[in-house]
Amino acid sequence: MTLKARIQEDMKAAMRAGDKVRLGTIRLIIAAIKQREVDERIELDDAQVVATLDRMVKQRRESIDQYRKAGREELAEKEQAEIEVIRTYLPEPLSESEINALIDEAIAATGASSIKDMGKVMGQLKPKLAGRADMGKVSGQVKARLSE
Repeated sequence: MTLKARIQEDMKAAMRAGDKVRLGTIRLIIAAIKQREVDERIELDDAQVVATLDRMVKQRRESIDQYRKAGREELAEKEQAEIEVIRTYLPEPLSESEINALIDEAIAATGASSIKDMGKVMGQLKPKLAGRADMGKVSGQVKARLSE
């Protein structure tokens, strides 16, 4: 079963169960997937769906920061609940040691020696880490390693 089909089935299950938070979030996911398919005139595969979900999680993290700065804790909690639902469709996150091993591997594979090579390293890491790690943090780790 494709990831899109699983999301559709989960929407039906959430409707039957009367789970409003889950249903609302799944509808947002489906809308984002359809929007991207219409914009790009393609049928998204699982990897592209994961990239879309990853982008949705990133947007919600940014919203949580803004809501907390504005003292709107109830809105931050709503966004956090949406993140939890979205995460159920993302691959299992990688541990810190697994991320470090992949960074070392990418640096060795590209022969990166300075910060100028960061694009090459990130290009190698992005497909392996999509949906499984916060790319902002990974970028910071790569930058620190190449600056040594």
